[in-house]
Amino acid sequence: MDVRLTSEQRQLRDAASKLADDLGPSSVSELDDETRIVRLEKVVDSTGWRDLRSDGASAVEVAIVVEEFARGLVDVPFVGPVLADDALRHVAEGPHRYAMVVDGAAFDARGFDRGVVLDGNDVNAVDLGLAVEGVDLTRRSAPVAGAAKSLGELTEEQTQRHHALSLVTTCAELVGASRGAHATAVEYAKIREQYGNTIGSYQAVAHLLAEGLALIEGSISVLRHAAWAVDELEPEEAIKAATIAKLYCARTARTVCETAIQVHGGIGNTWECLVHVYLRRSLTSTELFPVSLEEIHIGLP
Repeated sequence: MDVRLTSEQRQLRDAASKLADDLGPSSVSELDDETRIVRLEKVVDSTGWRDLRSDGASAVEVAIVVEEFARGLVDVPFVGPVLADDALRHVAEGPHRYAMVVDGAAFDARGFDRGVVLDGNDVNAVDLGLAVEGVDLTRRSAPVAGAAKSLGELTEEQTQRHHALSLVTTCAELVGASRGAHATAVEYAKIREQYGNTIGSYQAVAHLLAEGLALIEGSISVLRHAAWAVDELEPEEAIKAATIAKLYCARTARTVCETAIQVHGGIGNTWECLVHVYLRRSLTSTELFPVSLEEIHIGLP
């Protein structure tokens, strides 16, 4: 495995990063800016990235975009449509405009009225009800509102690789949210003064941020390996790599986001502080396709 990104992958990362920086919310109040959301939806739709898998992209490339979107709190559907596209590419020609349904609801479905359900190896289409807000302020879920219609059937290997990709996308969400929360805390530590000095100059704060950065670097490594494994290893090994990555990235994201809240002090516990939006996204991504330590053969320290 070559952990280095290709020049095309770096360009994809830069493009996704710029899009997230330009149109993602920079404050909690901007989450309700419908004008911004409409612009963001149009730009994301025009990129064609929701159909990356049916266009032949690797899981590494999907993870790159998901990570940057989570870092920038992009609040229009992406992970849900990408996973739906991955399932549909084997049974129907694209482009696809479906959201992925998990446990009776499409978890990332703002503006979508059709969903894809995997029942074993069977791919089914369903109608979706009205999307509603939940714990994650950047995504809306929509319940299934109609009977399922069969679209086709996957092989066992295709189903397993889809599951591995599902875990990898949530890992990328967790890494991106960790990076965004950490960067927000670092910037705050540079400008917030206490006792005549910026709080970042104090070891207690600096060490917390340094430890968070180390955890993020570890998360990036396990994510890259798991994303590569989706297409390159046997399905069972790909699922195992993604399971290990999910456990590590989930623990990292919670630690980094809670540390970011601590660094912000009292303001970190207010609604106006953006860090809690990262924490919410991390917690919901952790519970999406959840895994447990007992599912792997080796323990994590």
